[in-house]
Amino acid sequence: MAPTPSDVDVLVIGGGNAGFCSAISAAESGARRVLLIDSCPEEWAGGNTYFTAGAFRTVHQGLQDVLPIVNNVDKATADIVDIAPYTTDNFQNDIARICLGRSDPNLARTLVNESNAAVKWLAKKGVRFQLSFNRQAYKINGRFKFWGGMCLKTEDGGKGLIEDHRRTAQQLGVQVLFSTAAKRLVIDPSTKSVGSVIVEDRVNGEREIRTKSVILAAGGFEANPRMRSQYLGPNWDFAKVRGTPYNNGSCLEMAIRDASAKQAGNWSGCHSVAWDANAPSEMGDRIISNEFTKSGYPLGLMLNSEGNRFVDEGVDMRNYTYAIFGKAILAQPGHTAFQVWDAQTTPLLRSEEYRDEVVEKITASTIEELAQKCVKHGLRDPTKFIDTIAGYNDAVSAFQRENPGRKFDPSVKDGLSTQSSVKKLSLAKSNWAMPLTKGPFLAIKVTCGVTFTFGGLAVDHNTAGVISATTNTTIPGLYCAGEMLGGLFYDNYPGGSGLTSGAVFGRRAGYAAAAYVRDSSSDLAAKL
Repeated sequence: MAPTPSDVDVLVIGGGNAGFCSAISAAESGARRVLLIDSCPEEWAGGNTYFTAGAFRTVHQGLQDVLPIVNNVDKATADIVDIAPYTTDNFQNDIARICLGRSDPNLARTLVNESNAAVKWLAKKGVRFQLSFNRQAYKINGRFKFWGGMCLKTEDGGKGLIEDHRRTAQQLGVQVLFSTAAKRLVIDPSTKSVGSVIVEDRVNGEREIRTKSVILAAGGFEANPRMRSQYLGPNWDFAKVRGTPYNNGSCLEMAIRDASAKQAGNWSGCHSVAWDANAPSEMGDRIISNEFTKSGYPLGLMLNSEGNRFVDEGVDMRNYTYAIFGKAILAQPGHTAFQVWDAQTTPLLRSEEYRDEVVEKITASTIEELAQKCVKHGLRDPTKFIDTIAGYNDAVSAFQRENPGRKFDPSVKDGLSTQSSVKKLSLAKSNWAMPLTKGPFLAIKVTCGVTFTFGGLAVDHNTAGVISATTNTTIPGLYCAGEMLGGLFYDNYPGGSGLTSGAVFGRRAGYAAAAYVRDSSSDLAAKL
């Protein structure tokens, strides 16, 4: 383990996307001694970012705007790609709609307006972007049609993003220490600014690091079952942790306790997904990683162990529903459900999520046989399971007879539904309603995987400076980015906006922290 410096200009706590963006921004903005610490050992480097698919949601003007920063599109491919512009109004409206109109307007506006510049800044800093063909496009009539407002991902997902961040940080002279946990913030009683941080590592125990500024980027409390139950509610201790086990909320509690940081946002809300029921419970798998996600439900049905549907699988594009359907699954008997498809749509399932190596498949030649096989995996009422699918098929057939011109198109909300003048289900499937009639049939057992929590600290949107609960002004020298930032997401979030938020506010935090260091040094020099 490298020696811990005793005095730095900027101390960043947390080594995910937001932390590295903060450190890189601080270093390029003139801070000479930037230290990033993470409580995890180096083999767990990357925080939750490592476990993501690396998706970034950003404002853009279409293919020609993003083409210069991606590395996986040649001329021939570019000629068959359709990407509609995603405007500031599109992004702003998606946040307002998906987050129930509760997002802090200044935070949301900053995220949206800075998204394009932040992504291009990352590209200049060595982040390898690609068009997300595997997650965000369907090939229809020989053309790749991107959907859901998002088109960018990083090469090799979160793993590749962290590799790129670490390389750039090293080039800029940022020192990184693992297995080093922040324990206490020491506030100067006269200036009310952060003067130092007490840290602890296995070799040296507790020690003090003097610093002119601190950036908090240590994640939420999703890996802490006590805090999940306390804030998210009953049964959330049953949720499986998708990512790092080190996001335990300790830095949130530290900031609130030591700096009187103001709390903000949706503390009872989180991002949670349909997750492989056989995945580990307490942490993600660094090899399989995001492949435990099971997001193919818009192409089929989800039924609980009693054989009932419980969500409208086609209510919106997957980008806008996957982060809340984990919660819906958690509320079902046994906290599990079955995703079901027939041979018409199984070819459209993403191989990285549904290939044989990462998921246990339940297959059968008939729905009746599938139901009996699902009983061995926890289905309690196979008769209801069969009846539910039969009723769904009848409703789909009635709609198709009434609307013969409607065509299945997974790249848009195609309007293929279960709701006709002849027959309506009490719980509709609003789009992509194809009958499950063609064998072989496939079922996958899923549960709830928790990704990150929405409650966090209140910040100034311009600087990402943490606001004091006592004075309602920013705490000198204390900043925040990433999952620890509260007030942006409520109930749900537009897919891909988490990494973008980490980049936008991490970049601002790093710039502001470096400026604070310069100003502090100037004030000191003037007094000498």
